[in-house]
Amino acid sequence: MWQAEHVRDRLALLYPQCSIEILGMTTRGDQILDRALSKVGGKGLFVKELEVAMADGRADLAVHSLKDLPMELPSGFTLSTVLEREDPRDAFVSNDYASLADLPPGAVVGTSSLRRQALIAARFPALVIKPLRGNLDTRLAKLDRGEYAAIILAAAGLKRLGLPQRIKALIEPEQSLPAPGQGAMAIEILSSRSDLAEMLAPLNHRDSALAVTAERTLSRYFGGSCQIPLAAFATVDGPIMHLRAMVATPDGLQVAAAEISGPADAPAELGQRIALILQERGAVAILDACRDA
Repeated sequence: MWQAEHVRDRLALLYPQCSIEILGMTTRGDQILDRALSKVGGKGLFVKELEVAMADGRADLAVHSLKDLPMELPSGFTLSTVLEREDPRDAFVSNDYASLADLPPGAVVGTSSLRRQALIAARFPALVIKPLRGNLDTRLAKLDRGEYAAIILAAAGLKRLGLPQRIKALIEPEQSLPAPGQGAMAIEILSSRSDLAEMLAPLNHRDSALAVTAERTLSRYFGGSCQIPLAAFATVDGPIMHLRAMVATPDGLQVAAAEISGPADAPAELGQRIALILQERGAVAILDACRDA
Protein backbone atom coordinates (compact mmCIF):
# COMPACT_ATOMS: atom_id res chain seq x y z
CA MET A 1 0.00 0.00 0.00
CA TRP A 2 2.89 2.37 0.71
CA GLN A 3 4.17 1.73 -2.80
CA ALA A 4 0.77 2.43 -4.37
CA GLU A 5 0.39 5.64 -2.36
CA HIS A 6 3.89 6.74 -3.32
CA VAL A 7 3.16 6.35 -7.03
CA ARG A 8 -0.23 8.03 -6.62
CA ASP A 9 1.40 11.03 -4.96
CA ARG A 10 4.12 11.26 -7.62
CA LEU A 11 1.51 11.16 -10.38
CA ALA A 12 -0.67 13.73 -8.60
CA LEU A 13 2.24 16.18 -8.67
CA LEU A 14 2.80 15.56 -12.38
CA TYR A 15 -0.88 15.60 -13.35
CA PRO A 16 -2.90 17.63 -10.80
CA GLN A 17 -5.87 17.61 -13.16
CA CYS A 18 -6.17 13.80 -12.90
CA SER A 19 -8.20 11.86 -10.37
CA ILE A 20 -6.10 8.95 -9.07
CA GLU A 21 -7.69 6.22 -6.96
CA ILE A 22 -6.16 3.20 -5.23
CA LEU A 23 -7.91 -0.15 -5.65
CA GLY A 24 -6.73 -2.04 -2.59
CA MET A 25 -6.46 -5.79 -3.13
CA THR A 26 -5.30 -8.85 -1.20
CA THR A 27 -3.44 -11.45 -3.22
CA ARG A 28 -2.88 -15.15 -2.64
CA GLY A 29 0.67 -14.36 -1.64
CA ASP A 30 -0.71 -12.21 1.17
CA GLN A 31 -3.10 -14.92 2.32
CA ILE A 32 -0.89 -18.02 2.42
CA LEU A 33 1.45 -17.40 5.34
CA ASP A 34 2.02 -20.88 6.78
CA ARG A 35 4.20 -22.20 3.94
CA ALA A 36 7.27 -21.03 2.08
CA LEU A 37 6.60 -19.25 -1.20
CA SER A 38 8.85 -21.74 -2.96
CA LYS A 39 6.37 -24.50 -1.98
CA VAL A 40 3.09 -22.85 -2.97
CA GLY A 41 3.60 -21.17 -6.32
CA GLY A 42 6.29 -18.53 -6.01
CA LYS A 43 6.24 -14.87 -6.89
CA GLY A 44 3.23 -15.04 -9.18
CA LEU A 45 1.01 -15.35 -6.11
CA PHE A 46 1.51 -11.62 -5.48
CA VAL A 47 0.46 -10.37 -8.90
CA LYS A 48 -2.26 -12.52 -10.49
CA GLU A 49 -5.21 -10.68 -8.93
CA LEU A 50 -3.73 -7.33 -9.93
CA GLU A 51 -3.33 -8.42 -13.54
CA VAL A 52 -6.93 -9.68 -13.62
CA ALA A 53 -8.09 -6.26 -12.38
CA MET A 54 -6.19 -4.55 -15.20
CA ALA A 55 -7.49 -6.99 -17.82
CA ASP A 56 -11.06 -6.41 -16.56
CA GLY A 57 -10.67 -2.65 -16.73
CA ARG A 58 -11.01 -2.16 -12.98
CA ALA A 59 -7.43 -0.89 -12.69
CA ASP A 60 -5.11 0.98 -15.05
CA LEU A 61 -1.77 0.07 -13.50
CA ALA A 62 -0.19 -2.05 -10.78
CA VAL A 63 2.75 -1.12 -8.57
CA HIS A 64 5.09 -3.93 -7.60
CA SER A 65 8.16 -4.57 -5.52
CA LEU A 66 10.34 -5.67 -8.42
CA LYS A 67 12.06 -8.51 -6.59
CA ASP A 68 8.66 -10.12 -6.05
CA LEU A 69 7.64 -9.91 -9.71
CA PRO A 70 7.96 -13.03 -11.89
CA MET A 71 10.63 -12.86 -14.57
CA GLU A 72 8.10 -13.64 -17.31
CA LEU A 73 4.95 -11.54 -17.51
CA PRO A 74 1.77 -12.92 -19.10
CA SER A 75 1.06 -11.99 -22.70
CA GLY A 76 -0.50 -8.56 -22.93
CA PHE A 77 1.31 -7.05 -19.94
CA THR A 78 4.51 -5.01 -19.75
CA LEU A 79 6.70 -3.20 -17.24
CA SER A 80 6.52 0.42 -18.31
CA THR A 81 8.45 2.06 -15.49
CA VAL A 82 11.16 1.41 -12.91
CA LEU A 83 11.35 4.00 -10.16
CA GLU A 84 14.60 5.08 -8.55
CA ARG A 85 15.96 2.25 -6.48
CA GLU A 86 15.93 2.39 -2.68
CA ASP A 87 18.66 0.75 -0.61
CA PRO A 88 19.12 -2.70 -2.21
CA ARG A 89 20.85 -4.29 0.79
CA ASP A 90 19.62 -6.90 3.24
CA ALA A 91 19.10 -5.76 6.83
CA PHE A 92 19.97 -7.63 10.01
CA VAL A 93 17.23 -7.10 12.59
CA SER A 94 17.56 -8.27 16.19
CA ASN A 95 16.70 -7.13 19.69
CA ASP A 96 19.74 -8.75 21.29
CA TYR A 97 22.57 -9.02 18.78
CA ALA A 98 24.47 -6.53 16.65
CA SER A 99 25.22 -8.69 13.60
CA LEU A 100 25.13 -12.20 12.19
CA ALA A 101 28.69 -12.71 13.42
CA ASP A 102 27.55 -12.05 17.01
CA LEU A 103 24.90 -14.79 17.02
CA PRO A 104 25.83 -17.86 19.11
CA PRO A 105 25.81 -21.35 17.57
CA GLY A 106 22.27 -22.70 17.37
CA ALA A 107 20.66 -19.26 17.26
CA VAL A 108 17.52 -19.18 15.09
CA VAL A 109 17.49 -16.78 12.13
CA GLY A 110 14.30 -16.12 10.19
CA THR A 111 14.11 -15.42 6.46
CA SER A 112 11.59 -15.97 3.68
CA SER A 113 14.30 -16.19 1.02
CA LEU A 114 16.21 -19.25 -0.19
CA ARG A 115 18.88 -16.83 -1.41
CA ARG A 116 19.40 -15.41 2.08
CA GLN A 117 19.26 -18.91 3.55
CA ALA A 118 22.06 -20.06 1.25
CA LEU A 119 24.24 -17.01 1.91
CA ILE A 120 23.82 -17.26 5.69
CA ALA A 121 24.42 -21.01 5.72
CA ALA A 122 27.61 -20.60 3.69
CA ARG A 123 29.10 -18.05 6.13
CA PHE A 124 27.59 -19.25 9.42
CA PRO A 125 26.86 -22.99 9.25
CA ALA A 126 26.27 -23.20 13.03
CA LEU A 127 23.14 -21.04 12.84
CA VAL A 128 19.62 -22.48 12.51
CA ILE A 129 17.65 -20.92 9.65
CA LYS A 130 13.85 -21.11 9.76
CA PRO A 131 11.13 -19.80 7.40
CA LEU A 132 9.56 -16.41 8.10
CA ARG A 133 6.40 -15.28 6.29
CA GLY A 134 3.87 -12.48 6.71
CA ASN A 135 3.89 -8.73 6.24
CA LEU A 136 6.51 -6.57 7.90
CA ASP A 137 4.56 -6.06 11.13
CA THR A 138 3.92 -9.79 11.43
CA ARG A 139 7.59 -10.63 10.94
CA LEU A 140 8.75 -8.07 13.46
CA ALA A 141 6.15 -9.29 15.97
CA LYS A 142 7.51 -12.84 15.68
CA LEU A 143 10.99 -11.52 16.40
CA ASP A 144 9.72 -9.51 19.37
CA ARG A 145 7.97 -12.60 20.80
CA GLY A 146 11.32 -14.37 20.85
CA GLU A 147 10.58 -16.88 18.08
CA TYR A 148 13.82 -15.83 16.38
CA ALA A 149 17.13 -14.46 17.63
CA ALA A 150 17.31 -12.37 14.46
CA ILE A 151 15.55 -11.94 11.14
CA ILE A 152 16.82 -10.79 7.76
CA LEU A 153 14.66 -8.35 5.80
CA ALA A 154 15.04 -6.04 2.83
CA ALA A 155 16.36 -2.69 4.03
CA ALA A 156 14.14 -0.88 1.51
CA GLY A 157 10.92 -2.07 3.12
CA LEU A 158 11.99 -1.00 6.60
CA LYS A 159 13.08 2.41 5.38
CA ARG A 160 9.94 3.01 3.32
CA LEU A 161 7.69 2.20 6.24
CA GLY A 162 9.56 4.51 8.60
CA LEU A 163 11.28 1.77 10.59
CA PRO A 164 15.00 2.31 9.93
CA GLN A 165 15.62 2.17 13.69
CA ARG A 166 14.85 -1.57 13.63
CA ILE A 167 17.93 -2.18 11.47
CA LYS A 168 20.82 -3.32 13.65
CA ALA A 169 23.18 -3.69 10.71
CA LEU A 170 23.08 -3.37 6.95
CA ILE A 171 24.63 -6.36 5.21
CA GLU A 172 26.84 -5.25 2.36
CA PRO A 173 26.46 -6.95 -1.05
CA GLU A 174 29.88 -8.54 -0.62
CA GLN A 175 28.39 -10.62 2.24
CA SER A 176 24.77 -10.92 1.07
CA LEU A 177 24.30 -10.30 -2.63
CA PRO A 178 20.78 -8.88 -3.19
CA ALA A 179 18.00 -10.52 -5.14
CA PRO A 180 17.39 -9.35 -8.71
CA GLY A 181 15.44 -6.09 -8.52
CA GLN A 182 15.70 -5.76 -4.74
CA GLY A 183 14.92 -2.24 -3.55
CA ALA A 184 13.28 -1.22 -6.83
CA MET A 185 9.61 -0.59 -7.58
CA ALA A 186 8.08 -1.16 -10.99
CA ILE A 187 4.80 -0.26 -12.66
CA GLU A 188 2.98 -2.85 -14.76
CA ILE A 189 0.39 -1.93 -17.39
CA LEU A 190 -1.38 -3.52 -20.33
CA SER A 191 0.90 -3.60 -23.36
CA SER A 192 -1.79 -1.84 -25.36
CA ARG A 193 -1.83 1.22 -23.08
CA SER A 194 0.68 3.43 -24.88
CA ASP A 195 -1.13 6.43 -23.40
CA LEU A 196 -0.30 5.27 -19.90
CA ALA A 197 3.29 4.43 -20.82
CA GLU A 198 3.75 8.02 -21.98
CA MET A 199 2.23 9.43 -18.79
CA LEU A 200 4.42 7.22 -16.59
CA ALA A 201 7.66 7.94 -18.46
CA PRO A 202 8.74 10.83 -16.15
CA LEU A 203 8.81 8.38 -13.21
CA ASN A 204 11.29 6.06 -14.91
CA HIS A 205 14.82 6.17 -13.45
CA ARG A 206 17.31 5.31 -16.18
CA ASP A 207 20.15 3.83 -14.12
CA SER A 208 17.78 1.79 -11.95
CA ALA A 209 15.98 0.47 -15.03
CA LEU A 210 19.26 -0.51 -16.70
CA ALA A 211 20.53 -2.27 -13.57
CA VAL A 212 17.41 -4.32 -12.97
CA THR A 213 17.21 -5.26 -16.66
CA ALA A 214 20.63 -6.92 -16.38
CA GLU A 215 19.69 -8.64 -13.13
CA ARG A 216 16.36 -9.93 -14.42
CA THR A 217 17.90 -11.10 -17.71
CA LEU A 218 20.27 -13.31 -15.74
CA SER A 219 17.48 -14.60 -13.52
CA ARG A 220 15.24 -15.30 -16.52
CA TYR A 221 18.05 -17.34 -18.12
CA PHE A 222 17.97 -19.75 -15.19
CA GLY A 223 14.20 -19.67 -14.74
CA GLY A 224 14.53 -17.44 -11.70
CA SER A 225 11.85 -17.90 -9.05
CA CYS A 226 11.44 -18.39 -5.32
CA GLN A 227 12.46 -22.03 -5.82
CA ILE A 228 16.11 -21.27 -6.51
CA PRO A 229 18.73 -19.38 -4.47
CA LEU A 230 19.89 -16.83 -7.04
CA ALA A 231 21.35 -13.37 -6.46
CA ALA A 232 22.24 -10.60 -8.90
CA PHE A 233 23.20 -6.99 -8.33
CA ALA A 234 24.20 -4.38 -10.90
CA THR A 235 25.54 -0.86 -10.39
CA VAL A 236 25.90 1.84 -13.02
CA ASP A 237 28.86 4.20 -13.08
CA GLY A 238 28.42 6.53 -16.03
CA PRO A 239 28.75 4.46 -19.20
CA ILE A 240 29.85 1.30 -17.34
CA MET A 241 27.77 -1.31 -15.55
CA HIS A 242 29.24 -3.71 -13.00
CA LEU A 243 27.26 -6.91 -12.44
CA ARG A 244 27.74 -9.57 -9.79
CA ALA A 245 25.75 -12.80 -9.58
CA MET A 246 25.56 -16.05 -7.67
CA VAL A 247 23.61 -19.28 -7.48
CA ALA A 248 23.86 -21.72 -4.59
CA THR A 249 22.26 -24.70 -2.94
CA PRO A 250 20.07 -23.75 0.07
CA ASP A 251 22.64 -25.21 2.47
CA GLY A 252 25.33 -22.94 1.01
CA LEU A 253 27.67 -25.85 0.33
CA GLN A 254 27.72 -25.42 -3.45
CA VAL A 255 28.15 -21.93 -4.90
CA ALA A 256 28.83 -20.55 -8.37
CA ALA A 257 29.66 -16.84 -8.53
CA ALA A 258 30.85 -14.36 -11.13
CA GLU A 259 31.29 -10.65 -11.76
CA ILE A 260 31.75 -8.70 -14.99
CA SER A 261 31.63 -5.16 -16.33
CA GLY A 262 30.42 -3.79 -19.64
CA PRO A 263 28.47 -1.03 -21.38
CA ALA A 264 25.62 0.21 -19.23
CA ASP A 265 23.42 0.72 -22.26
CA ALA A 266 23.50 -3.01 -23.09
CA PRO A 267 22.15 -4.52 -19.85
CA ALA A 268 20.48 -7.57 -21.38
CA GLU A 269 23.69 -8.59 -23.11
CA LEU A 270 25.57 -8.25 -19.82
CA GLY A 271 22.99 -10.40 -18.07
CA GLN A 272 23.37 -13.07 -20.75
CA ARG A 273 27.18 -12.96 -20.52
CA ILE A 274 27.26 -13.52 -16.78
CA ALA A 275 24.68 -16.29 -17.09
CA LEU A 276 26.98 -18.16 -19.47
CA ILE A 277 29.91 -17.70 -17.08
CA LEU A 278 27.86 -19.08 -14.20
CA GLN A 279 26.80 -21.98 -16.40
CA GLU A 280 30.45 -22.80 -17.07
CA ARG A 281 31.04 -22.74 -13.30
CA GLY A 282 28.41 -25.34 -12.53
CA ALA A 283 25.27 -23.26 -12.05
CA VAL A 284 22.97 -25.65 -13.92
CA ALA A 285 23.95 -28.62 -11.77
CA ILE A 286 23.49 -26.54 -8.63
CA LEU A 287 20.05 -25.37 -9.68
CA ASP A 288 19.01 -28.88 -10.73
CA ALA A 289 19.98 -30.04 -7.24
CA CYS A 290 17.81 -27.27 -5.75
CA ARG A 291 14.77 -28.24 -7.82
CA ASP A 292 15.17 -31.92 -6.95
CA ALA A 293 15.46 -31.22 -3.22
